Amino acid sequence: MGSLTKKQRTALLRIIVTFVLFAGLMVCEHTGVLDFLPWWAEALIFVVPYLIIGYDIIIKAAKNIMHGHVFDENFLMLVATVAAFCIGEYSEAVAVMLFYQVGELFQSYAVGKSRNSITELMNIVPEYANIEWDGELKQVDPDDVEVGDTIVIKPGERIPLDAVITEGDTMIDTAALTGESVPRHASVGDEIISGCINGSGTIKATVTKAFEDSTVTRILELVENAGSKKAKTENFITRFAKVYTPFVTIAALILAVIPPLFDGDWSEWIARACTFLVISCPCALVISVPLGFFGGIGSASRSGILVKGGSYLEIVSDLKTAVFDKTGTLTKGEFRVSSVQPEGCTEKELLEIAAYAECYSDHPIAASIREAYGESINTERVTDSGETAGHGVSAMIDGKRVILGNIALMRDNGIEARELSSAGTVVYAAADDAYIGAIVISDSIKEGSAEAIKELKAAGAKKCVMLTGDRKAEADAVAAQLGLDMHYSELLPADKVGIVEKLLKDCGKNEKLAFVGDGINDAPVLARADIGIAMGSMGSDAAIEAADIVIMDDDLRKIPKVMKIASRTMRIVRENIVFALAVKFAVLVLGALGIANMWLAVFADVGVAVIAILNSMRTLRKS
Repeated sequence: MGSLTKKQRTALLRIIVTFVLFAGLMVCEHTGVLDFLPWWAEALIFVVPYLIIGYDIIIKAAKNIMHGHVFDENFLMLVATVAAFCIGEYSEAVAVMLFYQVGELFQSYAVGKSRNSITELMNIVPEYANIEWDGELKQVDPDDVEVGDTIVIKPGERIPLDAVITEGDTMIDTAALTGESVPRHASVGDEIISGCINGSGTIKATVTKAFEDSTVTRILELVENAGSKKAKTENFITRFAKVYTPFVTIAALILAVIPPLFDGDWSEWIARACTFLVISCPCALVISVPLGFFGGIGSASRSGILVKGGSYLEIVSDLKTAVFDKTGTLTKGEFRVSSVQPEGCTEKELLEIAAYAECYSDHPIAASIREAYGESINTERVTDSGETAGHGVSAMIDGKRVILGNIALMRDNGIEARELSSAGTVVYAAADDAYIGAIVISDSIKEGSAEAIKELKAAGAKKCVMLTGDRKAEADAVAAQLGLDMHYSELLPADKVGIVEKLLKDCGKNEKLAFVGDGINDAPVLARADIGIAMGSMGSDAAIEAADIVIMDDDLRKIPKVMKIASRTMRIVRENIVFALAVKFAVLVLGALGIANMWLAVFADVGVAVIAILNSMRTLRKS
């Protein structure tokens, strides 16, 4: 009982007390002890356990009737059990209410477990931040910390805000956000995100985002809003129940009144009508279908996948076309020197000349060349450094005039250079007007990208497409390496929307298209696709806001995983709908014909609901 809420423990206590009283009364009834009592006294004795177990149902039904909401499960239970008392079926009346409450308790526990799988994310909210003040650490509310402030995070503490490490070295536990069990190493210069736990060492970090804009706050907003976006199936069940309940209530009334006008057996037909009402309660559908979607969202959240609503799970289950942005999504978005091709010098000499020429540039390409060189740079060797926007740089190094840039810069300076068709960005170098070689800089494929494409196709995707603004040669190389079906290169942001529009038209009936991106220029495409999937760790705020699903650790292999979760969820939801309707309609017919008694009616209501709930809880499993 420790895992139950206070309300659930109270309900369980009422069930136990009622069951003990009911069992005693049933023994008395079958041994003839109650035969000596007048009917009204026997009825009063059964009213005691009935009120203990059913008083809340009676109150809810009365309140709903007063507010004009007549036809719901509370109304059906009240009418059926009161009618059973009226025809002398006292034990059946108590039994119906007792087993209904057992089903309600089971439902409450199942929904609570499903909800906890999502709202356990609330535990990632940091309670305080450490600020160094006059040589002492002060604990302050994270909301009071400003961008640019320095915070101190001790081992075992939760990171309160998004920041960049300025001092220290540690291991970061990201399991709460990304679902990854292996901590990652972080040191000076690395970004850390709020909600993660600092593992091994004390670190200092400069805050980069205010608390309201931090990763942890954005996640909680997504979680809190997830339940508001219902799937079409959920909306159908809600509409169905609103029509179904008054229909069966009227049918039960007709069953109780019309036939006895012809044969005069009022008691028999009222009993059938009561049985009919109990059978007709739509609990199994109303409870199990939303619970199934909620469980699917919970299962995804534990894997580091935030789904913003059940409607998006339903769409993902029909995903057939996956469209990817390249840089930062399929590739790391980190430039690295992939090839050094010297002419008339060694690779080391070419890298040294290039690194010195780029020593004052903050361009990512310049940084990648300096990183590949790997040695300290003596800037005293460099004079007359300059830059030609969009083309390259020039400088005097040890008295030599060095030019570094694209092929156009070489030609503008009258230097004959052999143009390379390598995938990636080619930087040509010349010293004293003589060509000395080229350096190829490429964006490396992200780990797991190729595996993700294979798994997507195995999960049912028919087409995997890449969109990029990069040159055709580089796009061709990436597409070939990943096994993509189609790719488009040299695109502007507006071009991506047009291509997605075209791909949407090519999709078949009930086939959905997803766009996967991470940059701010991806937001329009994410919003236009049937389903937008954003990279949550390195993705921009605009991309995460526009997306319907957020992959918290940027692992593309989570996309086929969420497809599997969605397919399993939809399969379980459909199983519940078919099972519940088939059993109910079959027993409804038997009840109207007088073949089904009140005990079978209880099974058709509570039993079917419990079975459907148990089936829905399968969606909670982590894939």
